[in-house]
Amino acid sequence: MKLYEYQAKKVFQDAGIPVPREITVTEESAAAAAAREIGFPVIMKAQVLQGGRGKAGLVKAAHDEAAVEDIFGQFTARGVETVTVCEFVDFVKELYLSLTVDPLSGKVLIMGSSRGGVDIEALAATEPEAIFRETLDVRRQMPAFLARDLAYRLYEPAAPELAKIITRLYGVFRAKDAELAEINPLFITSRGTVVAGDAKLSIDDNASFRQETYIPGRDYYGSDAEFQAAREGIPYLQFDGDISLMCAGAGLTTAVYDLINYGGGSVANYLEFGGPNYRKARRAMELCLQNDSKVILIVTFGTIARADVMAQGVAEAIKELKPDRPVVVCIRGTNEEEAEKILRDAGLDPLYDTEEAVARAIELSRGGKK
Repeated sequence: MKLYEYQAKKVFQDAGIPVPREITVTEESAAAAAAREIGFPVIMKAQVLQGGRGKAGLVKAAHDEAAVEDIFGQFTARGVETVTVCEFVDFVKELYLSLTVDPLSGKVLIMGSSRGGVDIEALAATEPEAIFRETLDVRRQMPAFLARDLAYRLYEPAAPELAKIITRLYGVFRAKDAELAEINPLFITSRGTVVAGDAKLSIDDNASFRQETYIPGRDYYGSDAEFQAAREGIPYLQFDGDISLMCAGAGLTTAVYDLINYGGGSVANYLEFGGPNYRKARRAMELCLQNDSKVILIVTFGTIARADVMAQGVAEAIKELKPDRPVVVCIRGTNEEEAEKILRDAGLDPLYDTEEAVARAIELSRGGKK
């Protein structure tokens, strides 16, 4: 789960990492009042869960109230609901500091560069040697010698303060079960102090039970269905194709997704209701019906999750929800003979081959016969 910048900065500040003074608002009048309180000039930042805000025109300077109101209007016109009004930092240098998970070793990957700012991605592509990399076992505390070494490599004139920030950011990474903790830019001010000009913090969804302070609201999701599925604990991804996928097992769901694409079809949503969710067929179908799809494709293979239980759930869902589009079913596994009977009694034509089911769904999505 990604945190908004203002949320991440609060975490950093609580950990002792200096951040600029700022006020987060949702109304134009509050933005103007915040700017007056902080003092002009101010930097206005749209709070969105995406990178590259500067290049996208979502970070702008304002020198008076008229500019604040104009910029706030520009942001809201683009669908932004929350804006941070931030004090202007008089900086002389921008650094880059990031902690993430190294996919090969499973250790914490610490990256830094003395050339931070909006072009860090281009720098990584064209001059990768300009970014140093070190790994550290997440079970270990940050060794003082390593923090000092990294700080000197980052920017020697401010090494003592940078060593503290590196140590504190590593502490945040561990305490918050983070997948990413990043400061870019990390400002060196004209007074020689160090300030986190931006903040990114992404928490591992699997650690949500330990991080209950951060419960994502509707604004974290691209659709109502995604939000509702997340609250139900049902893995769900929204797309804009024709076939709603309702499958049991993440591997099977992914394979069916690929088969649809290979067959020239398109997926409206990815929904996986296997494992602990295999009794949630009705809820899963409700989510699929929120899409403007042309067909629902149900493919499962139940071993521990019994085929007859999933079939019964599908039959009840069809009876109660009365879907307005064809439903293709291929339910295999434990007690599949009983599953077949349940599906036929519900007016469905159960299939036994996944590729055949995919082909039929694609044909129906193109207006073929049921």
